[in-house]
Amino acid sequence: MTSALDPLPIAITALTFLLAGFVKGVIGLGLPTVAMGLLSLVMAPAQAAALLIVPSFVTNVWQLAAGPRFGTLAHRLWPMMVGVVVGTLAGAGFLQGSHAGQAAIALGLALMAYAVLGLTAVRFALPPEAQGGWMGPLIGALTGLVTAATGVFVIPAVPYLGALGLAKDELIQALGLSFTVSTLALAAVLAGSGVFEPGTAGASAFALGPALVGMAMGGWVRGRVSEPVFRRCFFLGLLALGTHLASRALL
Repeated sequence: MTSALDPLPIAITALTFLLAGFVKGVIGLGLPTVAMGLLSLVMAPAQAAALLIVPSFVTNVWQLAAGPRFGTLAHRLWPMMVGVVVGTLAGAGFLQGSHAGQAAIALGLALMAYAVLGLTAVRFALPPEAQGGWMGPLIGALTGLVTAATGVFVIPAVPYLGALGLAKDELIQALGLSFTVSTLALAAVLAGSGVFEPGTAGASAFALGPALVGMAMGGWVRGRVSEPVFRRCFFLGLLALGTHLASRALL
């Protein structure tokens, strides 16, 4: 990774996490998606994922702790969380080395899929009998594989959790739980491969400041700007970014 003393990577990292935090402050999610998408334009996906660890962990624990029913949700979703860990560990190495080009393509495609789901406002609903058994671990494992390959942990976890019929506060807390487990699993994979080392951890901790400032700004804007308009612009931007990443890696 470029030296932490170089001003250009410092500026890029700060601005990226300021914007990513702003998006999360407005709509409640999107920090890893925005951060990975933008940072992958200027560095390898594995390096971008390593910078994501501290801001993602802190903001998601904050989101998790703010909810009212952690024990109930943890009991209900633990099979999915086990699947997330297993899938992420099974996909170790996807972001690095000879897989870097494929990781960039996968990240672009994941961003595009996420954007299309957001723009079409597709909503899934699972009947109670389909919410147990094998479904949770399978969704968790697939989310883990996508996390290992792209550094983004929203697909298919977010659509699945949205289909469980949770109340608004429960859904936000469930997302916080899923994102926290994904972040820890990704950190373990990157640490095991030597990508997330003390120097990178320090740079990631530096990124926490801009992310928190961005979240505060986003929270202030949330009550003053139409959320549907902002979401539409956000997902259109992600679609363009994902298309650029995938096409650049293919050329």
